[in-house]
Amino acid sequence: MDILERSAKLWSGEADLGGKHAWSADNSLYEVGEGIAFVHSFANASVLRSSEGLMMVDTGGYLAAKEVYSAVRKWSHLPLKIAIYSHGHIDHVFGVPHFEGSQEEQVEVIAHRGVAHRFARYEESPGYNALANSRQFQVPGLTWPTKYRYPDRDYETTYTSTFGEIAFELHHARGETDDHTWTYLPDKSAIACGDLFAWVTPNGGNPQKVQRYPREWALALEEMATMGAELLLPGHGLPVAGRERISTTLRNAAEILKSIFYQTLEMMNAGASLNEILHSVKAPSDLIGLPYLQPVYDEPEFIVHNVWREFGGWYGGDPSELKPARKGALAQEILSHITDRGAFFARIEELSDSDSDGDQRLAGHLAELAYQSDPSDAASREIRSRVFRRRAGLELSLMSKGIFNSAAAEAESEL
Repeated sequence: MDILERSAKLWSGEADLGGKHAWSADNSLYEVGEGIAFVHSFANASVLRSSEGLMMVDTGGYLAAKEVYSAVRKWSHLPLKIAIYSHGHIDHVFGVPHFEGSQEEQVEVIAHRGVAHRFARYEESPGYNALANSRQFQVPGLTWPTKYRYPDRDYETTYTSTFGEIAFELHHARGETDDHTWTYLPDKSAIACGDLFAWVTPNGGNPQKVQRYPREWALALEEMATMGAELLLPGHGLPVAGRERISTTLRNAAEILKSIFYQTLEMMNAGASLNEILHSVKAPSDLIGLPYLQPVYDEPEFIVHNVWREFGGWYGGDPSELKPARKGALAQEILSHITDRGAFFARIEELSDSDSDGDQRLAGHLAELAYQSDPSDAASREIRSRVFRRRAGLELSLMSKGIFNSAAAEAESEL
């Protein structure tokens, strides 16, 4: 099946392709327009061919760059002249050295100026990033790179140029990252949007990553929707074809972000605590139920945290958390007042076996208290493992599954 036909069927819900998500990739290259190719990798790469050579938007990830390079070279042996980074995440920026190693001339890398700051930050925090991404993607022993191919040219707001007969415009937008670029190709009626759209609820809340910007992200999506593009090349998932389909896609994604943003800000202005807001704000159910906007990666609840963090800092409204006790000391104090430990553990089991989301959350709190009170206790480790494996199995998003499964695995490794 043609990749654009496959995309249309998934977008409409007409077919689920055997249960595969739009992210199910094979590192193969597909021609999606005259002189335009799309490498469907975990993080995609878009390739344009001109009389002067090749230009790419994103070049392949840390673990897949070689496969992306090979796919491009099967399509064309023209030199890669320009590489545009949509942003600095490591699944998008590791292909350039493969091309430079096989051709006489260097590639000119263009990106928003924030990408260099991101790379510098990554170089300082490889340990944390390895741990966070090991949890997120359930990849034990993941290593984090410490060397990056920095941009040769950067820009602040917009950048317009031509490459042979191809005109291109770069537009900065704060969204999933503060260094994001979406590329408009007017002569091709195409947009390469990076991760501003990725076939999931916008990843505006990732619990283990730095600040995201839901309102500005929504504005960028709405601006892209006005361009009248006939082809949308996302950073993850399948390309989307058709002016109306693209406009609808981008506006619906923007509406999710705007709804969460304004609900959260309204409650903040009314004096609500973070906890109250987390349990009150809901994303539009008709939108997150769409095949291309489901919360299977990030979650609307997590986006609330980023709105709060951007506008309200890290204090969530609970004074006991301003200068908290050590978790272990608090847990030991609480459990010292429980006279029937067996009944306490039985209650955790009862809550964990419930189908209620509220009960599952309570079970998580209580199981963690038990574990924190004495991590060496086999019964506490066992209940922690059981509760969080159960929670992971009930979740939709990769973020929640990853953290809950990691907690369970930590407990199991100590049994």
